[in-house]
Amino acid sequence: MSTAPSATDRDRAARRALGAALFGGALGAALVLVSAGQTWGEAVATGPGGALPVEVSGGDVTGVPSALALVGLAALVAVFAVRGAARLLVALTLTLCGAGTVAAALAGAVDTGALSDAAATATGLSGGSLRDVSHSAWPYVAAAGGVLLLLVGLLALRHGRRWPAMGSRYERGSGARRPRPGPGADADRPEDLWKALDRGEDPTDGPGDGPADGSGGRPAADGTAGDDRPKGP
Repeated sequence: MSTAPSATDRDRAARRALGAALFGGALGAALVLVSAGQTWGEAVATGPGGALPVEVSGGDVTGVPSALALVGLAALVAVFAVRGAARLLVALTLTLCGAGTVAAALAGAVDTGALSDAAATATGLSGGSLRDVSHSAWPYVAAAGGVLLLLVGLLALRHGRRWPAMGSRYERGSGARRPRPGPGADADRPEDLWKALDRGEDPTDGPGDGPADGSGGRPAADGTAGDDRPKGP
């Protein structure tokens, strides 16, 4: 007879998903960004001046994977700054960024438009032909990074509501203040000593020192302070 998973089991699964999401998101974005700077295509441009080798990087082919990877990385960080429906919306954004990265990288793996532009620049002719066209494996590495971002987005959609949020001390308008030490603060701590002096208090007095009326034990003007004896008629 099967039983539903307990809250403890769900929390444990959410913690494991959180660790996997942080690692997978950082790795996926890094793969995409590194791949964008590598050579994606090579060819030989032929023209009146002869044959010239040309090559293009991922950034020359398309800038979409890099842009989506940065947005996805920002969305992963933003997941911990929001709660409720906003967190689901950010997780969905992360998922879509991963899917878009995969599509753009796979499209760039067979693109020859950037090679044609590079050939035109090298030969000075817009109608120069290409031969020996080849594509590297870097577009597929970028696509793998996009898959990781996609999976991280799905994890955020599934377990994100149980992930911890940014502490209240980082939120605007929390209004939380550290309590100010009272008159009986520890005089051995320099910060308490200076704070007490700023308030016009004697930090060497204990909590029970001095009369309750706040006179501080100062003598009265007539010199009879502290004399509780009844006066005669």
